[in-house]
Amino acid sequence: MALFLINRYLGDENDNDESARESRSKALLEKLQEQARARQQQSSSSQKEENPPLSDQDDSISKKRKRKLKDQDTPGQGQKRKEKQKALSGVALELEDKELSSEEHTTKSSLPSKRKRGQANKTKQIQEAVISSSDADVGKRAPKKKSEKQKSTAADKVQKPEKENDEEENDEAERAEETKEQMDQSVENSKKDPTQTGFTILGGFEKKNTPKVQMVLPEWLAQPDVVQRDINKNLVPVTSIRGICPRLLKKLEAHGIQHFFPVQAEVIPAILESVCHGLLIGRGGYRPRDICVSAPTGSGKTLAFVIPVIQALSQRVVCEVRALAVLPTKELAQQVCKVFSSYAEGSSLKVVMVAGQKSFAAEQASLLENRKGRSRNLADIVVATPGRLVDHINKTADFSLRHLRFLIIDEADRMIDSMHQSWLSQVVKAVYRAGSGSDATSIFRRTEPGPITAASLFQPQMPLQKLLFSATLTQNPEKLQQLGLYQPRLFSSVHSRPAATASHAAAVPSQPQEKFNFPQGLTEYYVPCTLSKKPLLILHFILRMKFSPVLCFTNSREAAHRLFLLVQLYGGVQVAEFSSRLSPNERKKALKDFEQGKIQLLISTDAAARGIDVKGVKCVVNYDAPQFIRTYVHRVGRTARAGKAGLAFTFLLGIQEQNFLQMVRDAGSPGIQKQIVKPENLKGMEPHYQQTLLELENVIKEERAKKHM
Repeated sequence: MALFLINRYLGDENDNDESARESRSKALLEKLQEQARARQQQSSSSQKEENPPLSDQDDSISKKRKRKLKDQDTPGQGQKRKEKQKALSGVALELEDKELSSEEHTTKSSLPSKRKRGQANKTKQIQEAVISSSDADVGKRAPKKKSEKQKSTAADKVQKPEKENDEEENDEAERAEETKEQMDQSVENSKKDPTQTGFTILGGFEKKNTPKVQMVLPEWLAQPDVVQRDINKNLVPVTSIRGICPRLLKKLEAHGIQHFFPVQAEVIPAILESVCHGLLIGRGGYRPRDICVSAPTGSGKTLAFVIPVIQALSQRVVCEVRALAVLPTKELAQQVCKVFSSYAEGSSLKVVMVAGQKSFAAEQASLLENRKGRSRNLADIVVATPGRLVDHINKTADFSLRHLRFLIIDEADRMIDSMHQSWLSQVVKAVYRAGSGSDATSIFRRTEPGPITAASLFQPQMPLQKLLFSATLTQNPEKLQQLGLYQPRLFSSVHSRPAATASHAAAVPSQPQEKFNFPQGLTEYYVPCTLSKKPLLILHFILRMKFSPVLCFTNSREAAHRLFLLVQLYGGVQVAEFSSRLSPNERKKALKDFEQGKIQLLISTDAAARGIDVKGVKCVVNYDAPQFIRTYVHRVGRTARAGKAGLAFTFLLGIQEQNFLQMVRDAGSPGIQKQIVKPENLKGMEPHYQQTLLELENVIKEERAKKHM
């Protein structure tokens, strides 16, 4: 390679003597090789460590390694490097002068200045190529030094000052890049092992699987007194319950009751136990515990509080309001009042209902009697709805609850939802209201109970005991706290929340669906249908399937009235409606006719869904699917009561099926079955049905016109 470059340089167009040119080239090459060998011997004498050989194609040393070697050089090595650089510079200058003189002598003509500059550049290229080639040849034979600074070629030492400035700038860039690489590597290592660094690396924000918080119930809710679910297999003879007076036993026998249901057999003794020492003190002289009962519809909850309250108040002397039963609807209040009156008959106890079925003045007259300027109570037991009760507390003079011993809250879950009326706080305020005259300092003076101390036990006072009953009693402690219960005791046949184990704790939601107890004799069905076929299905059940009597529920009174008109216009069915559109007397008459079998179909809103004991209901139809599971439980609870059998059908649109079925299964339903009504079974009714729809439209227009007149 070196010989080729020399020949190319010496091969001028004015020089035709090829042999002379070749001889000069060989002589020059030999001289340069001798100088390279001498330089290599001088540098190898100071070498201490071996370095890997350079490849033939490496024409320069990396700038980063030169900087490192420069920092690692000893003072002696640096001095030798400087001497070597001076020697190489001298050889290069001497070679350049000789070549120029030889060229001038050969051509015997002066070259223009431009040509001289070109020849000078060629000379530089030859020198660099020859020296690098020589270094490569020598490097193959002898080991090299570790310091890359001493491997620099002559070409690197003859660079111009401006190129050295460029190299310094490049060195600065290399240093910055190297520093950045070191920092990146340090951060990467610290992420792998944070303990290797002196500072904390931020991070670790990935999603973590944290266990769900499970609800922890109070002990009285978590461990209730269990009531047997199967009514027919767990009947208890009436005579085996201790504490019931002979008069009540005769009453029970007269009503055909020889056995108590499981909930009655458990709750009646518990209430009687709290009055075994009279009305003033409980067992052992302490305040009696409040009682909560959660049992299926039709399991006998009403009789469970009527019997012990009548028994406890039968020994009273002065007539005062000592028992107050609060219920959500007028019909339910009327039903409970009827049961109280039937068992109080023949005794001195008086039962009064204040639910708005009479005028306010008539109710006042039934509660109080004025004689010679003094009022006297006429009621021992008051059955009321919340709104009417609050009216009498605030507006009826001398109406007193200061002697109240039992506060009975039926359908307790719905009564809790109506707490916005503040009826309970006003009742409690009326119970502990300071009396006037001798009552203010008498032994019957009552103060709101506080912590039990020696002073509070020194002067006993009549306690206020709360009795809660519901088929769907809530297990939410926050809601139950509004009732201000004292050491409550729960009787339940419902296990509302399954115990979550560690294996499936993550799959169980933090607020699982409450479970309820369905009547044992109930069979549940759902019927897939379309919106236009729902009225035809009702008619099919009554006219073709011969289901009677049927209690049908809708979600609004407008829907109930429209369906009532449609069935009435179609004909062939004795139908009535039951909603707030009717007066109390009209609703009372409708229920009576339905119980007597005069009406085949009773179309109702949820006004008849809670607590009402409608006798003879064999089939319940949810014309509109209920939105809440509690509503469904109370609706279907109107049948299969007291251990009897019953059917429940729910009409479901396609969009409702999945959510409704999941809701019912989660609530603990024993199983809801699918009932399909084939379209051909309804075809024979469709022509008359279409004509009835046209008539219905005219009737509704007439009703609206009368309303606006």
